[in-house]
Amino acid sequence: QVDLVESGGGSVQAGGSLTLSCPAPRYTYSSYCMGWFRQAPGKGREGVATIDSDDSTNYADSVKGRFTISRDNAKNILYLQMTSLKPEDTAMYYCAVYSYGGSCRGISDNEYNYWGQGTQVTVSS
Repeated sequence: QVDLVESGGGSVQAGGSLTLSCPAPRYTYSSYCMGWFRQAPGKGREGVATIDSDDSTNYADSVKGRFTISRDNAKNILYLQMTSLKPEDTAMYYCAVYSYGGSCRGISDNEYNYWGQGTQVTVSS
């Protein structure tokens, strides 16, 4: 069992920044596909960013150039650096692990098998 606990969420004004963290000390992050997802009230879950075991990254068009996903393999911590935040970024943010392989290519969010409880990000205008 992987225990994923996101932190770093909060309330910021538009244009502000936040960095989300997702540690899992008992798991080897470097071997797996990992991602950040979000869900706004009344909307479906949306993929935000993914990172492969070879550190290849992919971003939703809505966050490209503003968000950065990264991973500290020594500490087994996944990060999401968010800058130039917009009100439309308001959502619950979740980290997730796909433990069946290192590539995130073609993996749908439903296939990620470990999820955290989420951390709320609220951006005011």
